[in-house]
Amino acid sequence: MATLRDIRRRINAVASTAKITQAMRMVSAAKLRRADEAIRSARPYSAKIKEMLNNLIVSVGENYDHPLIEKRKQINNLAIVVISSDRGLCGSFNTSLFRYVNRYIKEEMHAEFPELKNTSSVLVGRRAVTSFRNENIEVLKEYPGFFQKIEFQQAKNIIELLTEQFISNKVDKVIVFYNWFKNLISQVPTRLDLLPIEPKVEQLKNEKFNVDYIFEPDKNSILDELLPKNLEIQMWKTILESNAAEQAARMMAMENATNNAKDLIKHLELIFNKERQAAITKEMLEIVGGANALKKG
Repeated sequence: MATLRDIRRRINAVASTAKITQAMRMVSAAKLRRADEAIRSARPYSAKIKEMLNNLIVSVGENYDHPLIEKRKQINNLAIVVISSDRGLCGSFNTSLFRYVNRYIKEEMHAEFPELKNTSSVLVGRRAVTSFRNENIEVLKEYPGFFQKIEFQQAKNIIELLTEQFISNKVDKVIVFYNWFKNLISQVPTRLDLLPIEPKVEQLKNEKFNVDYIFEPDKNSILDELLPKNLEIQMWKTILESNAAEQAARMMAMENATNNAKDLIKHLELIFNKERQAAITKEMLEIVGGANALKKG
């Protein structure tokens, strides 16, 4: 049975843990505010550039051809990009994403692409590198420590790698898996079909597009510039989504850990008080028993 000293030591240890988790929660809350501002700024820009791209492709018609919108008849080589966190202590943020990716690889991938022969991966974040390094999948590139300092150039580097693989026919399709930042308590594992770029042409044909715009130098040249830019923006958006989702998940995990530590401290203090009261009662009984024995002697 634990002594009073053991219980007191455990209370102090849990209290120290609660202070650490509380500090981590506050740090994550500060990072989340910045990450939330970044993703709220990126979402409208990302949506608008996709809308502009779709409108231009519809306006140009079927005569326009570009390697980034080339839809392959057969998907023999697939590349998947997994965006995780660099650190743990963020609840089910990584495990939910990895479970989603593994289920797709084992149950859905070959059903979706029956001709598939080879699968490769780009792993972003130390947790993804650790989790998928030993899988039977070729690794094109690893990015451990990716979120230590987030910069737009990082998204450009990933896109340069993927577009080179796609244009050289080493890869027929690219899919990105990441956590979408829905709100503070919800981060949703999400799939994004990145390459080839597939504009929603049928939907836009029914919408009115102002053909009186004057394009300089011309629509085809604008599309040639816009298509790679769109890929960079979409990748940058997924990185920002994942970062915001990670900070939210870590903040909630640390808040839950702090609350659990406080509940455990209350429980331990109750045990401590009961044990101390029992010890005092025992000592009093021993004193009374000793006094009675002396009287009888």
